[in-house]
This record gives sequence, C-alpha cells and structure tokens, in this order.
Amino acid sequence: MIVRTLEESEECGRKIISPDGNWDSTRLLLKDDNMGFSFHITTIYEGADFQMHYKNHLESVYCISGNGEVQTLADGKKYPIKPGTIYILDKHDKHILRAFSEMKMACVFNPPLNGTEVHNKEGAYEVEADPLTVAS
Repeated sequence: MIVRTLEESEECGRKIISPDGNWDSTRLLLKDDNMGFSFHITTIYEGADFQMHYKNHLESVYCISGNGEVQTLADGKKYPIKPGTIYILDKHDKHILRAFSEMKMACVFNPPLNGTEVHNKEGAYEVEADPLTVAS
C-alpha cells in the first residue's frame, strides 16, 4: 500500500513549478509507483491562459475549486470549469486552459508521468522525462 499526503509530497520535492508561471503540480503518484497512471494535484494560477497538446498522454482533469474554461482548438468550443467539473482529453485534444480565479485540479495521466515533466514548446509532456528524485 502507498500512503502519501499532499503536504508531505510538497515538502519532499514532488511539487513542480512551471517555468512559464502558469501552474504548479504536486505529483502524488508516478510511473515508478507501478500503478499504470499518475495522479497530481495541480494549481492553475489566476489569469493563466495557455495552450496545451498532450500528444503522448491522455488526461482527465477534475476541478476541486476555482473557475475558468477549457477551449478545444479543433472546433473553438469553450467549456466552463467550476468545482465538480471534469474534462477528459481522450483524443489528445489540443486545447487552451484559462483560469478566471485560482483553480485546484486533480489530474490523472496515462501513461504515467515520471515526475519532472513541464510543457515543451508544443504544450506537451515528453514520454521519456527524467524520473523524479525525491528528497528524503
């Protein structure tokens, strides 16, 4: 059994901050945990407005708190995000995420992340990122 708290995970080096200043993500479950998916609590900062395209991963995102919207680029459709909303990028959807207030999100990735990933220039995570080395 694996048991971790968000606070402990943030303190031991599992919290990754995006270089562009749009988000931070605490990676609670990663590839080396051998569960077949990864699980993160991500904070999207108020005012963030950025494009992503997870070419190598499928993602489900559940909003815990805050408000914003996700826009699919294929058709331009906008979907409001509020607590209780889930959106699922089941077709590697190219999208824009906008945070009208700070949003806390629970995110699941398949295949699982290694832990150090940040978005590349295309808004994707690389498949072969370095594994997270957690401070003890």
